[in-house]
This record gives sequence, C-alpha cells and structure tokens, in this order.
Amino acid sequence: MRVRELLTEDRTYNQVAVGSKKRLLDQIAQLAAASCGGLNEQEVFDALVAREKLGSTGIGEGIAIPHCRLGHCDKAVGLLLKLEQPVDFDAVDSRPVDLVFVLLVPEQNPEQHLKTLSHLANLFNDDDYRAELRRTESDHQLYQVAVESEAELRLAS
Repeated sequence: MRVRELLTEDRTYNQVAVGSKKRLLDQIAQLAAASCGGLNEQEVFDALVAREKLGSTGIGEGIAIPHCRLGHCDKAVGLLLKLEQPVDFDAVDSRPVDLVFVLLVPEQNPEQHLKTLSHLANLFNDDDYRAELRRTESDHQLYQVAVESEAELRLAS
C-alpha cells in the first residue's frame, strides 16, 4: 500500500512535542484513537509497546516506523508525525528520531503488512524524501509532501 492509501491529512501532524519514546507511543495511541473510529487508545499503546519490545522500529536516519496488528482495525491506516525535537528511539544507527510513520493494520493478512512495511522503509530510505518532509512547516504541507513526493519518486524509478 502506498502512503496516499494509508494517510489522510487529519492523521498528519507537524511539530509534535514529546520528550521520550514512551511519551511518543502514548501520543500516537491518543491520536490514532481520536482519528480512527473503533480503535481503543490503550489497545493501540499496548500493541505498539509490545512490538517495540521485540526490537526497535527506529530504522535509522532519524526515521521510525512503529507498527502493529490490531483486532479492532478493519483496514490499514497510517499516521505521520514530524517531531518538534528528535527523541531517542533505540534506532539501529543510534540517531534520535524526528520523522515517524505509524502503521496500524488488521490482524489478518500479514503478507500485506510486510509488503507495506518494506515499501515504507524503501521510501524513507530516500535522502530527498526525508529532506523534503523535514522542510515542511504545517500539517497540510507535511501531508502534501508525503503523498506527492512518493508519487514523484515512483515516476522516477
């Protein structure tokens, strides 16, 4: 699944202020429950924390892709956050994280989950894509860059 299929402007957040990984996961759970009907904040938080215990979803270059499968999730959804200040996320390269793409998926269809994660990791591995996201100054601009730049990258490859 592509970013435009996962993300909506109301699930895109620029300049999120958090001070730690745990606080970030808590904020994500709150935002997910508020913007995705049927999701329970505590269930989202617990699932994200459980996934992080298996290994950090900080993939390097200041990027994290926290993800989990949820029983009360009827379709894959994404949230994109650009943090006001980077936070330690136990990333593979030990760099703090400032760009976070959250992927919440239904419990069934793990193959699609893995394909989507792979696509997101490849997308965020692009230096220009990350730089464009980091230059944004509003929720709207962050959303537009995330969706439009993905399309441009697909055309270029």
